Amino acid sequence: MHADIVVVAAGSGLRMGGLDKSLITVAGKPLLRWSLEALEAHPAIRRVVLVTAPERVAAYGALDWIPAKVTQIVPGGATRAASVAAGLAAVAAAPGAVADVIGVHDAARPGLSADVIDRLLAACGDDAAAPVLPLSDSIAQVAGDGASRVAAGTVRRESLAAAQTPQLFSGAHLTAMIDALRGNAADSGAHSSAPTDEVGYLQQLGIPVHLVDGDAQLRKLTEPSDVALIETLLLSDAARRLGSLGAVTEALRSIPALGALRIGWGDDAHPVGTSGELLLGGLAFPGSPALSGHSDGDVVLHAVADALLGAANLGDLGRIFPANEQTPRGADSGELLREVVARAGAAGLAPRWVDLTITARSPRLADRLPEMASKIAALLNISATAVSVKASTGNLVGDEGAGRAVRCTVLLLAEQKGG
Repeated sequence: MHADIVVVAAGSGLRMGGLDKSLITVAGKPLLRWSLEALEAHPAIRRVVLVTAPERVAAYGALDWIPAKVTQIVPGGATRAASVAAGLAAVAAAPGAVADVIGVHDAARPGLSADVIDRLLAACGDDAAAPVLPLSDSIAQVAGDGASRVAAGTVRRESLAAAQTPQLFSGAHLTAMIDALRGNAADSGAHSSAPTDEVGYLQQLGIPVHLVDGDAQLRKLTEPSDVALIETLLLSDAARRLGSLGAVTEALRSIPALGALRIGWGDDAHPVGTSGELLLGGLAFPGSPALSGHSDGDVVLHAVADALLGAANLGDLGRIFPANEQTPRGADSGELLREVVARAGAAGLAPRWVDLTITARSPRLADRLPEMASKIAALLNISATAVSVKASTGNLVGDEGAGRAVRCTVLLLAEQKGG
């Protein structure tokens, strides 16, 4: 699956005193740059079309931080509908086949994450998808204007949600969306019933819009008072993402007289079986069938073992424990890893840090990742804080995304004593 995204940065910035808010520095970067870098980094995003005010097209084209996936910078129109239509028309005219999925994102929402993109892509299908947040405040209906406003009733907030962007739809609906947006723009967009975002147009076209969990970090910058809050959200997320790097640094600092460093890479995948009990990282997952394999099929421990063997230049797990009568069928992968740790130790190599990612559609792993990190740490004789365990659905593509297999990739840092 691949997606083309239109990023709209064509607003007049009236509530920001006429400033081009897309270029306001927030948490160390121009506001627009946050979104463009998030889209650039996501493997499913094929191209990005940036829409800005006509008088800003040349200036945006001269920015040295515009990523490679931004293939066009096009002028917008007098209304949001006209600007989005211009961006979608550029997508439609781009070389190659229409993307599986088309999306529209507001540049004023800098906190875009890969997790939100993943959820949207998984939900879109042949229809559409949008991120939303539940409302925490009570919602009042209002009658009158200004100082004469009075409460005219309440609305149950459980039936409402705050819509965010990006909003995605199947590429099959691209022409219909362009026509709908152009029709609204031709009417000057002044009608009170005119949709305010893509969800509204999709609903008018009869296209189901599947809602996924949004993200508080996707708050829209509208007024000057929003800058401080959005900076706090972005910086706190950056600190969280750098947590593993900080832990690596602390782990290395704690090693006295550090010897030569070695890096190992492990990658293992097994098909999902039809019986037995799934084992991952030395933990059992009742209700999920075991992975097929000669041993117990624990791809996590296999990948960790291969990474350590690679760092020690001792071959691979299949050569040491071949899938024949030399290795007992259903062998405990924990015992295999202990043997690898012993062989690496005999060669003067000690593991110091492990970073791994499990790719699987099911089961749900998030709640058990800390326990898994502790189990792996115990097998490697290192601190649990030196083991980073992550899980991904793989954007629900390939054998892993379809639930036919489970994969684990590992990066391992080791110390060569006397190296």
